[in-house]
Amino acid sequence: MSSELARTQASDAPTVVERLFYPPAPESWERRVLLAPVTALSWGYGLGVRLRGALYDKDLLHGERVEGLRIISVGNLNVGGTGKTPAVLHLAGMLARAGRKVGILTRGYGRQSKEPLTFTGTDSLPSAEEAGDEPLLLARRCPEARVLVGADRRFLARRARDEFGLEVVLLDDGFQHRKLARDEDVVVVDEAAGFGNGQLLPRGPLREPLSALSRATLFWIRSAATAAPSLPPLPGPQVRTRYKPTAWVDPTGREHAPDALSGEPVFALAGLARPGSFLRTLRELGVTLQDVSLFPDHHAFTASELRDVAQRAAKHGAKVVTTEKDAVRLPRGFEAWTVRLGVEVLEGEDLLRRALGLS
Repeated sequence: MSSELARTQASDAPTVVERLFYPPAPESWERRVLLAPVTALSWGYGLGVRLRGALYDKDLLHGERVEGLRIISVGNLNVGGTGKTPAVLHLAGMLARAGRKVGILTRGYGRQSKEPLTFTGTDSLPSAEEAGDEPLLLARRCPEARVLVGADRRFLARRARDEFGLEVVLLDDGFQHRKLARDEDVVVVDEAAGFGNGQLLPRGPLREPLSALSRATLFWIRSAATAAPSLPPLPGPQVRTRYKPTAWVDPTGREHAPDALSGEPVFALAGLARPGSFLRTLRELGVTLQDVSLFPDHHAFTASELRDVAQRAAKHGAKVVTTEKDAVRLPRGFEAWTVRLGVEVLEGEDLLRRALGLS
């Protein structure tokens, strides 16, 4: 998607991705006929995915095991927008507080460099173009964890053990990355979204068929007031969590209470696959949402786009507000307030500790 598809009205109208993958009602036959070519592509994709999965399931392909290193995959079945990054941050924080030498292995989606990188939040950090937005966010929020970025996560795992003496690593977005064997497979499920229309890419949001959920050793549920009707029974132990805003971070980096902007006019800026939860969070924080400018996931904001945002925000006398993931892609000097999200574990703390090797 190009930036021309940015959604600029201050409403909860669904994005293109949400309309296609998460329809609010059963699809009409007219819609199914219209999308038949995309459905055919989905079938082709599914054949390839099932063949690859079968080769691993029958042990004809093998994931490399890095002895002496505990590997915990944190992934999902949906593409984008389930809340995986807060889950990784919470688990990394638990391990760091327990005194474990922890690392995070991540591909660094959308980065321009192909060279492997490693850093911690206490280092001089690379740019978002070099590392990707999520690795920078992970490093900033959990400076005790070493972040290793690269396409070959087997190499990253060996480096984590041999060069840095790490004891445990979180394999970010690792459910489909079966080249690296893991001790635990944590699958993140957004209860509000479920599995969308249940279709594989590009017809739906799924990277693998629902049967792949049988590989999960633990389900991390992002709870919602109402579960999606498409959410099937999950075949394994579950941890229930709630995501909630814990602070506002101003343009200087200072933290403020969650009610700091209550009643104030704001302009929302984000590049997310499913931005509805961000807009709902803003309204829960009591702000007055004047306007929005929403772009595709991991969008690289251009100078002209940001000028437009600043001008429109100034017209409303509003502060620009954004997500933590988007904030790392903003240039120095662009003033925006950031919503910081935290995780509350509602049920299953003992299951989490067991999966992390802490009990």
